Amino acid sequence: MLAIIPARGGSNGVPGKNIMYLDGMPLLAYAIEAAHKSYQIDRIILSTDSEEIAEVGRKFGAEVPFMRPVELAQDNSLDIDNSIYTMDRLNSEPESIFGGFSGNYGEFVILQPTSPLRTFEDIDEAVRIFRMNDADAVISVCEVPYRPEWLQKTDKNGVLRAFFKDEITLENRQKLEVAYVPNGAVYVLKLALLKEKHTYYTDKTYPYIMPPERSIDIDTYFDFELAEFMMGR
Repeated sequence: MLAIIPARGGSNGVPGKNIMYLDGMPLLAYAIEAAHKSYQIDRIILSTDSEEIAEVGRKFGAEVPFMRPVELAQDNSLDIDNSIYTMDRLNSEPESIFGGFSGNYGEFVILQPTSPLRTFEDIDEAVRIFRMNDADAVISVCEVPYRPEWLQKTDKNGVLRAFFKDEITLENRQKLEVAYVPNGAVYVLKLALLKEKHTYYTDKTYPYIMPPERSIDIDTYFDFELAEFMMGR
């Protein structure tokens, strides 16, 4: 299976975060390393609009057969559109252009570089769930530490109100249903269904549940510090 690592140059929260050093390696390198160790991944494609990121990716063993178009590297660009573009281009070009692509990759994995604590076992288990269930998609998630029924907002007067319901629940967490949130670490997808439905979520989307200690998603400087702390453990 082919892995795409999307790493655009722009980042509002932490400028240049994809190649910032984390515990001795550029952040991007952790996704490449996990993909190399995976028993399920046979090709690693880095999708970027930045020559600097591309150079780092090549150094650690990713292929950069072409640069990402500018229109797919904006703050409001959708990852799903870039994935479809990347897979279509890889599958449509002659084999000689991209080093022997067979042109028949119908399934692929997305590994975001902002999940440095993801392991190759996480990738392999997500792919196993995908194949075992003939899934449309498998998405890595982690349990939300709070319950959605506790979420609140403020109204125009600054008063606390329930976010989802008319009344804020006071039930203990043990009595409320567990909720999960995508952690960004692993997506396993079918290209045809992605193009048809333009969503990751169908009646056959399955979760791969990861523990919170491996679900850190780097978006702020604090996330970097937290990830370094976990790696130090």
